[in-house]
Amino acid sequence: MVLRGGANIYPAEVEAAVSEHPEVRSCVVVGLPDPEFGQRVHAILELADSADAQAIADGMGDFLKDRLSRYKHPESFERVGTAPRDDSGKVRRTMLRDERAAWIKDNRAFRIMPARAAKTE
Repeated sequence: MVLRGGANIYPAEVEAAVSEHPEVRSCVVVGLPDPEFGQRVHAILELADSADAQAIADGMGDFLKDRLSRYKHPESFERVGTAPRDDSGKVRRTMLRDERAAWIKDNRAFRIMPARAAKTE
């Protein structure tokens, strides 16, 4: 479970919604450390070969708006070459989360951040 600002977010619910995207082959959701909210939702994606990861990240908010409450939307994404599951199909969520938390501490660039639409007032 991802604990974000006192709200419980179930990874399976987010994974199911993100996996409905036609260019997403597989998705695993983990909670990454966030200084303000405790954790943030991060989606690890296996994409179709021709998919543009940045374009998918940029459009995911619109894609998910009728599928998930806004606070459950992934705030960052990561593209992987193979499904982030073991041979038996299990997700080692704790291992994936801990590995990425270490990458953040090491300032490793692995996250794809969605472009934010400019506010017009």
